Amino acid sequence: MGKAEFLSPKAIGNRIKAKGLQKLRWYCQMCQKQCRDENGFKCHCMSESHQRQLLLASEDPNQFMDYFSEEFKHDFVELLRRRFGTKRVHNNIVYNEYISDREHIHMNSTQWETLTDFTKWLGKKGRCKVDETPKGWYIQYIDRDPETIRRQEEQEKKKKQDLDDEERSARFIEEQVRRGREGRDEETPVFTELKRESEEEKVAFNLSKGICSSTASSSKASSSLGPSALQATGSVKRKTPAQNSESKEKKRSALDEIMEMEEQKRKSVRADHWLYPDVVVKVVTKKLGEKYHKKKGVIKEVQDKYTAVVKMNDSGDKLKLDQSHLETVIPALGKRVLILNGAYKQTEAILDRIDEKRFSATLILDSGRLKGRQVEGIAYEDFSKMA
Repeated sequence: MGKAEFLSPKAIGNRIKAKGLQKLRWYCQMCQKQCRDENGFKCHCMSESHQRQLLLASEDPNQFMDYFSEEFKHDFVELLRRRFGTKRVHNNIVYNEYISDREHIHMNSTQWETLTDFTKWLGKKGRCKVDETPKGWYIQYIDRDPETIRRQEEQEKKKKQDLDDEERSARFIEEQVRRGREGRDEETPVFTELKRESEEEKVAFNLSKGICSSTASSSKASSSLGPSALQATGSVKRKTPAQNSESKEKKRSALDEIMEMEEQKRKSVRADHWLYPDVVVKVVTKKLGEKYHKKKGVIKEVQDKYTAVVKMNDSGDKLKLDQSHLETVIPALGKRVLILNGAYKQTEAILDRIDEKRFSATLILDSGRLKGRQVEGIAYEDFSKMA
């Protein structure tokens, strides 16, 4: 029977069959020929070319096995290096990618009987790190490229240099502190024993000598001066209205500073959850199908801070979703929003302006003691439309 005609159904079928991987039992590694069925493989084994290859292999079988083993090892390790780098990966995943090439070297023509033996050999020779787990053998490529080793050595030198600089600066600071302590004359207190000259004498401690002397001098001066002088001194002690206003301004500025510090503390503290009831959100996960993807809904209930019961606007269905599957909704300008995170968390506001370059918006607070304040730079993910 002759060959099938070009582009006939049979010829197309034969071409499709020849493209993909065939059965390993019908592959001849010596001739590097893949047969399609048992009859074809039998005919190939009886062919003259196959018999010549067998005669060549029988003269030195170890030479051919070493050649195929070296080719298999080189291609396998090269695929592991290029595809996975230094990541830890299951050996079967690498092998499946390796045999996807139609022209690959088959393992039955190498010195290793199984993939496990080959994996152990890689670990024994130090080409890879191997470890056995209940799920199988895992391998990790060891990069011994001179360029990579040079780069690692440079990084280690840089780290060592940084540590040396830190130690040098710490040593310099300690030396400066020591010199400062040596240059300063520290007064050492002198302690004396408490002795009585006579047993009848009482021991008295004068703890407020300056105060007593000042009070005594003031009493003497007041007795020597007349009543007019006392009135004059009393008038001097009174504060003028200007001084009162200055003290009030100082008090106000201190209060403002305290308020600013509290506000900065609030800004510095951000929560990792942002779900609140009566807020409009959008479903971003595709696990629920196209029916709910990119659809909006309203949060009806929040559970454990990170899970929300959302009622969809279109279908009215209620879904229980994690906050990672949701995102905020930005309404039109002038609409009411709720701030979900940051310094003004749980504060209602009105959307005033949107900054598309910085992915933020300007809001006007509409509740609380800061009502009417304009706040800029609120990120998109920190506020959402109210239901």
